[in-house]
Amino acid sequence: MKKSLITLQARPATIIEFPLYDAPPRTIFTITDGIPDGVWLDKANGLLYWTNMGNLTDQKEEFAAKDGSIQCCDLNGEQHRILVGNGAVTTPKQLTGDPEHGFLYWCDREGMAVMRCRMDGTGLETLVRRGRNEQDRLEVERHCVGIALDTSRQHIYWTQKGPAKGGKGRIFRAGINIPEGQTADNRTDITLLLDQLPEPIDLEFGAVSGRLYWTDRGAPPNGNSLNSATIAGDGRLINHHVLVTGLQEGIGLTVDEKDNKAYVTDLGGYIREVNLATDRQSVLRQQGPTTGITLLTDA
Repeated sequence: MKKSLITLQARPATIIEFPLYDAPPRTIFTITDGIPDGVWLDKANGLLYWTNMGNLTDQKEEFAAKDGSIQCCDLNGEQHRILVGNGAVTTPKQLTGDPEHGFLYWCDREGMAVMRCRMDGTGLETLVRRGRNEQDRLEVERHCVGIALDTSRQHIYWTQKGPAKGGKGRIFRAGINIPEGQTADNRTDITLLLDQLPEPIDLEFGAVSGRLYWTDRGAPPNGNSLNSATIAGDGRLINHHVLVTGLQEGIGLTVDEKDNKAYVTDLGGYIREVNLATDRQSVLRQQGPTTGITLLTDA
């Protein structure tokens, strides 16, 4: 079976396929309207979906303008479409999908929200809202970043990273659908699973193991790391382990539990393979600063 990694290079902004076999990397699509962050592959239809954070306004404001978007193209860089934009999202971050039900899910960092839409961009919906106004946006503890789905339990997980290297990061869980009679602002089914993390970023749910994996770009000794925890029968996260450290501002994550491997990216441009059985890591490639990553197989 041939495997490739689809990666989002932030600068210059490019979608790059990196084969894990004897073939050279190739550029799938060149991005000209902002900085990409999260990527997800709809394997059945051969479509790549990604988030675009828009343009950096300045170092203090970060990505405060509502110029983010959700976009897609095929694996040849064709059929490019902007699905969500025009001020509908601020800073969309990690992206995942539920192809069975036809939805895309993502976190909007400065938008302080967890959102979804149908895979054609229609039906935009805010599932969780952590703040509304400018004052709220300045409280970085409200910023939502990483996202993962457990469709069997109908749960959604997300990270709120907190201040940089601040040790105030958290992981939350809620139902995929808003409870009847409630709203994104007042839903009562939100559960805090872990807190006081260095700075958690991207998430991945392992359906085989029932574990949750995440990257963390916070300060050592436990930051800039790949982590995992077991989802207990009662929904708690237990047995938290720091699997590897030494990342250079860890961001992207994809997990291949069938092969017992995880692949992580960082802003240093390193793409690493982590053996989940031994926790040994190896650097596969270095390119420009890299954010999102997903796995492509021919099986």
